[in-house]
Amino acid sequence: MRDRPLLGAHMSIAGGMEKALLRGYDLKCSTIQIFTKSSRSWGEKQLKETEITAFHEAKEKTGIDPVISHCNYLVNLASPDRSIYQKSINSMFGEMERCELLGIKSLVIHPGSHRGSGEAAGIEKIAAAINLLHQKTAEFKVRILLETTAGQGANLGCRFEQIAQIIERVEKKSIVEFCLDTCHIFAAGYELRTEDGYNNIFKNIEETIGTERLKVIHLNDSQGDLGSRVDRHEHIGHGMIGERPFRWIMRDERLKHIPKILETPRDEGRDINNLQLLRSFCTDRL
Repeated sequence: MRDRPLLGAHMSIAGGMEKALLRGYDLKCSTIQIFTKSSRSWGEKQLKETEITAFHEAKEKTGIDPVISHCNYLVNLASPDRSIYQKSINSMFGEMERCELLGIKSLVIHPGSHRGSGEAAGIEKIAAAINLLHQKTAEFKVRILLETTAGQGANLGCRFEQIAQIIERVEKKSIVEFCLDTCHIFAAGYELRTEDGYNNIFKNIEETIGTERLKVIHLNDSQGDLGSRVDRHEHIGHGMIGERPFRWIMRDERLKHIPKILETPRDEGRDINNLQLLRSFCTDRL
């Protein structure tokens, strides 16, 4: 009999961040992901002592661990626009500061869009921003997780090599890890649906980024087909990926201790079904 899988979903912080933990507990999550502020606003959120205390108490009560944070969507550390770039660095600092206060050790971030300035320039800017942030947060325990992307537009992170190149340019490499999103890598052209394809993905990761840097997996089926570059998540088994790859992930001993987070279209009823289905993959026959 396997241990309880490290499985959860992205939870709303409406009504207070501690409510995300309680919502996750109701869904029998062992891990969750949250935003620590509005996901589509530059406005910063200063945490009150009461909020921090309530969050820690709820975490203790529910036993949910770890909690993952996702950076707001406006941050673009690859932006060629000086104003957006500086706002992004400032916003990232705020995100890291809130994570530190809440005891959250993993902050997921989309690498960024070079907006036409070119891949090489974008990668350099991302690494430079992370180096600057480290100078300001050297004592922090939170780590930055670069998320794989679908590769739409000028977004970076759609190839493992791009993430590896960013890490290569970061001075303190231990502060950067990565997050694998199943919908994103499939849409970017990585074949998940065959055993050879699945195994080649992890071989590729080992040869480029290093599997030891993989700290979070986002479990999402895909509305778009292989290589479509379309970032549209779908419920497990209802998209172009299908159920089989998620069975492999849930049963893969290499991934047993990596938090797995649902980011499927928001619907609590469907969250329950998705989570139950994923749990069943741990013990059913292939």
